[in-house]
Amino acid sequence: MDRQQQQSELERDKQYCELCGKMENLLKCGRCRNSFYCSKEHQKQHWKEHKLTCKEAADRAQQKQAEQAVRQAAEEEEEEEEEEVVEEEVEVEEEVVEEKTEDGQGQDAQPETADSPPLPTNSTEIPTSDVGEDKPNSTDTPNGQTSSSLKKLAADYIVPCMDKHGMCVKDNFLGVDTGMGILDNVKALHKTGKFTDGQLVSQKSDSTKDIRGDKITWIEGREPGCEKIRFLMSRMDELIRHCAGKLGNYKINGRTKAMVACYPGNGTGYVRHVDNPNGDGRCVTCIYYLNKDWNVKEHGGLLRIFPEGKAQFADIEPKFDRLLLFWSDRRNPHEVQPAYATRYAITVWYFDADERARAKVKYLTAAGEKGVKVELNKSSDAS
Repeated sequence: MDRQQQQSELERDKQYCELCGKMENLLKCGRCRNSFYCSKEHQKQHWKEHKLTCKEAADRAQQKQAEQAVRQAAEEEEEEEEEEVVEEEVEVEEEVVEEKTEDGQGQDAQPETADSPPLPTNSTEIPTSDVGEDKPNSTDTPNGQTSSSLKKLAADYIVPCMDKHGMCVKDNFLGVDTGMGILDNVKALHKTGKFTDGQLVSQKSDSTKDIRGDKITWIEGREPGCEKIRFLMSRMDELIRHCAGKLGNYKINGRTKAMVACYPGNGTGYVRHVDNPNGDGRCVTCIYYLNKDWNVKEHGGLLRIFPEGKAQFADIEPKFDRLLLFWSDRRNPHEVQPAYATRYAITVWYFDADERARAKVKYLTAAGEKGVKVELNKSSDAS
């Protein structure tokens, strides 16, 4: 693969729907030519937020073109002067100062007005300590995941691995006995019929089934029959606490509830997407897998991550008692390939305090503006 092809692939990796994070069959904003959407409907829904930067981006693009033209003219003039110098040899090192874009990628989509999407609300503070009654006895943790071992795991492995690769895999996280207890909790939940079709966090959509095919339920951890799931969440929380101040520049102070997900095994998956494309506060995605004797060649269900700026991808098998962490933003686009056997996983997203606060302000502002519009419409109808 030549350099130009690699550059084109890297450019495509940076393109995702500004509303839902989908990365396939994208449309390009016809005004700024800098933002992408999976459909005109999603562009309409995101326009209220996008319009604030759309004109600025278009103006910057025009200014950049003008600057490039001036710079190119100056460089040509300088080269002509250098060619006239014959007494000495001058070596000129060229520097690439711009990235070419491919205008032909995607169709143009014209912006229209719409309301901003809702912000995810399944959030909670990270507990400051474990609850004694949630701790299984010593025979349930043969791998020794005590507080001290979690601290060592965080310092010696999780932090440096995330810093270097942006993702991290830990096998045999809790041990077979504890893992089986968690799986029993999940299977019991599944039998109750409480699982519903997975929705996009940013916006419910009629096309959701074309994007993801899992069934999910949200668990706080205090529900009856979820004691082992609660214990898993406490282990995740403690591991993240031991990473405090060392995971990038994030100040992690909260998380979502646990999303328990099941792919039914009928060839469903989740198309390539970004967990947090809109700055909603989520910074770390933490997934725990519960699939005994999983065979990827037979069962599929592989999680494939496409790290931003890299030509390689990472394949993660959904193995039993495996813990996976990765950055939630556009650095890690990923997909769940079609699963042909029942596939269980539990996901928790951790929040950065500053980004989450900004997202809440943006959401409340948009909600307030929407409420004002509703009141104005009511007054207009009354008159």
